Amino acid sequence: MAPGDSYPRDLLGYGPNPPDPQWPGGARVALSFVLNYEEGGENTVLNGDAGSELYLHEVPGGAPILGDRNRTVETQFDYGARAGVWRVLRMFAARGQKLTVYGVGRALELNPVVARAFTEQGHEVASHGWRWIDYHAMPEEAERAEIARCVETISQLCGKPPVGWYTGRISPRTRRLVAEHGGFLYDSDSYDDDLPHYVDVAGQPQLILPYTLDANDMKFAVPPGFSAPGGFEQYLRDALDLLRREGGRMMSVGLHCRLVGRPGRAAALERFLDHVAHCGDVWLATREQIARHWLATHPPK
Repeated sequence: MAPGDSYPRDLLGYGPNPPDPQWPGGARVALSFVLNYEEGGENTVLNGDAGSELYLHEVPGGAPILGDRNRTVETQFDYGARAGVWRVLRMFAARGQKLTVYGVGRALELNPVVARAFTEQGHEVASHGWRWIDYHAMPEEAERAEIARCVETISQLCGKPPVGWYTGRISPRTRRLVAEHGGFLYDSDSYDDDLPHYVDVAGQPQLILPYTLDANDMKFAVPPGFSAPGGFEQYLRDALDLLRREGGRMMSVGLHCRLVGRPGRAAALERFLDHVAHCGDVWLATREQIARHWLATHPPK
């Protein structure tokens, strides 16, 4: 980068004086649970991929099986769709709590019963890409088509179009293509703050709801990470309680059906949900609710 060129990162953000979010009911923290529904959308020759999935399962690393199925990996993902997702949904239903689902289009297409259950139970379904793959090198026209395909699939299966977007493993073009498609209140492909904020996309403001990779059960499947459920629970409690003391913050918790849906980890999630229920200063909200509040209370300038 030549001297004088603008640096394409904002390293200041809100600085020492972040705005008062004015969360509903005087809450000190807006808490967003996200359930990633990806099962069936991962790398597999069944989806036309070269080989099997390597990422976020019980035995990470190694080399993919090329040209054939890896049934050991596939059945770990199957567990999330067959058992894990229902365990998590029961937990939230028992407490009357709502979450946001990051729905992979192909995964929802393969399990429309789950897609309907998300909507019937009042959860928000946001777009998590057509496939659960790395989009970095995908050609622009192909990525544009997959964004549209994911939106159309969610609209058909869930009865309404998604208003939030999160790819995860983005391309340099993802944010622009999402804004170009339109219809989204927020984009969560960022991890840069404890509060929503706006970025410029092709001359227009786009609301960013930062997501998390630390308060996330994915850390059970990547090193260094959580080695026991108690560490996961304590991390979530410590994060929430510190943000409550600070006040005026947002916290995201990332969940995966095949990971936290396993009984030992689900027990830790259950204990954290009970802790949240006893906190009188936490607004437990979907990401759509947080986005609508921010747009109304702190509209773009």
